[in-house]
Order: sequence, then C-alpha cells, then structure tokens
Amino acid sequence: MSFSWRRWWGIVLKEFLQLRRDRITFGLIIGMPLIQLMLFGYAINTDPKHLATAVIAADHSPFTRTFLADMSASNYFDFVGELPNEAAGREALAQGRVQFVVSIPADFTRKLLRGEHPALLVEADATDPSTIGNAVAALVQLPQSLSDKDLHGPLAPLAARAPPFEVRVHNLYNPERITQYNIIPGLMSVILTMTMVMMTGLAMTRERERGTMENLLATPVEPIEVITGKIVPYVFIGLVQATIILLAAKFLFRVPFVGSIGSVYLATLLFIAANLTVGITLSSLAQNQLQAVQLTFFYFLPSILLSGFMFPFQGMPGWARVIGSGLPMTYFNRLIRGILLKGNGWVDLWPNIWPLMVFTVIVMSVAVKFYRKTLD
Repeated sequence: MSFSWRRWWGIVLKEFLQLRRDRITFGLIIGMPLIQLMLFGYAINTDPKHLATAVIAADHSPFTRTFLADMSASNYFDFVGELPNEAAGREALAQGRVQFVVSIPADFTRKLLRGEHPALLVEADATDPSTIGNAVAALVQLPQSLSDKDLHGPLAPLAARAPPFEVRVHNLYNPERITQYNIIPGLMSVILTMTMVMMTGLAMTRERERGTMENLLATPVEPIEVITGKIVPYVFIGLVQATIILLAAKFLFRVPFVGSIGSVYLATLLFIAANLTVGITLSSLAQNQLQAVQLTFFYFLPSILLSGFMFPFQGMPGWARVIGSGLPMTYFNRLIRGILLKGNGWVDLWPNIWPLMVFTVIVMSVAVKFYRKTLD
C-alpha cells in the first residue's frame, strides 16, 4: 500500500483534536515554558543581597555607626534588629531568622584610637555557602572604607595602618563551607518529593485505567479510608529511601550528624506525608497516568527551584519567596539542614514543622473533596 497524504493528514488532525480535548496536557504545553521563563529569568539569583543581619552592640560610637552604615550600603546586609547577647545571636542563627550576627565589643573604639588593631566578630550561617559567599567577600573591603571616611586630622596616623581594625568572620555549622554538607541533605528532599508524588500520583489513575476502580467503588469504603490506605505503604518506602540517603550522607560524604536521629525521622515522616497527599490529589485530578506524570513534573519544577535547594532562597524576589513558602520542600530543607548541621532542638524546629502539618491537612482535605467528585 502506497503512502497516502490524505490518511496522514487525517491522523495529524486527529492528534490535534486529542490535544485540544486534553485540557491538562494543553495547559502544560503553554504553562511549562512560561513558568520556566519566570523562574529562571526573574526568581533565580546566585548573588543574594539584603540578607537578614542582627547586631550585638556593646560600643556605640561614630566609628561603629559608620561601619554598620557601610554594611547596609553594600546592599548585602539588611539590619533587622539589635540583640542583647551572644546567646540570643546563636538562637537567631539556629532558627534561621538571621544570616549574620555582628558583635561589637565594648572596648572597640578605645582600642581603635590607641592603634591596637581591634577586631569585630561577624558570625555567619554557613549551612548554604553560596548564600553568604559574596557578602563575606564584601566585608573585607569595609575596614578600609571606614579609614578613608573617619580617620582624618589627628586620627590620620591610624589610617596609615591598613586596615585600622579587623573583621573576623566565623562560619558557623559549616566552617570550611563544604558544598556537600548543604547539597546532600537537600537531595533527600528532592528524591522523596520526586518518588513520593509520582508513585502516589499514579495510584488512582492506575486503578482507573486497569478497570479495578469499579471493584473498589463497589466496596463499602469511605474516601478517607481509600486515600489513607493507599498512602501507608508508600510511607514505609519513603522511610527506606531516607535511611539509604542518610547512610550515604554519613559514610560516603561525611556529612555531620550534630542533631538527634529521632528528629530527623520525625521531620522526614511529616515531609513524606505532605508529599503523599500531593500525589493523591494530583492522581484524583488526572484522567490517566500520562496526565499524572505531567502534573507531577509541574509540581516538582517550582519545588526544586524555589525551595532553596539549588539557589539561595534569600536571593529570590518577594513574590518567588511567597510561592516557595507554600512548598513543603522549603521547610524540609531547613529542617534537615538544621538538625544535621546545627543540632537544632524542638524549639528551633517548630517554626518549620507546623507549616508542614498545616499543608498536609489542607491538601488531604482537597484530596478527599476531589475523590468524592471522582466517585460521582
């Protein structure tokens, strides 16, 4: 049989008609490139500025005010308040409320005027080295800037010694700024999100395509029973995956385990539950397994880009941080890095635990609602 252009064109038209009827696929064809352009063009920034910074000031003088003003003028540091002592500074860093804490000793000005080359301490949260790298480099230039502005006249001899004082940066939690310490815990969130959402995303559609959904609907089960029953087996799968990743992090990549292993598994369990509810919801929305996979990638892309895993969270514009704050991966990244690298306790972990719990409850409610519509 010879090739027929008429038959070929009929098949082409048929495929276009199917695409037009498949609203989810058609929407993803338009939406995916737009989302990628928005994320990579506007949201991604590898040079984060306006990082939250706190001050512990035991010395108030024109010199210290000039130094802090220069820090603010560099656009890398945004001062969010003054803390009373070092313990409060460590607590703010552990909870992630600030990225830097500047400590000015009580005798700083006196030593400066005596030419004793005093030191200012800047403590940095180095769990994500890419976030603080350029900001720390900018700190090196600031002592000379103060010398050029304030050390004139009788103080000119002090300016001859460059710089007149020292800025000591302590990289907390990751002193050597090893990238693997930040990446490997974050990979746990990526792997669990990808596998949990996709596996459960295919659960309902698989039942529908194989024709076993009718048998399930014929049984006297409630929607919440079906959904939770499908979720539980994948919880154990997620915990097995988490264990494999933790063992590799410990023995292959030498990632520090400062915190409690119980806290790690509790945070992981909450994160798995959040992702499984997302997968069940997507499977209720999708009409077939292809749509379920497409919706999974549609959810996965913003999660990996806006959660602080690949790019610094603080470097994103406000609207991107708002979207990222609605994603479970954002909070789990903070939890797992806080536990492993900082040794955070429950008080420090709670600000990132309750959003995961709220997210799970809300998405589970949505899943039950859409499952009822599926029954109809």
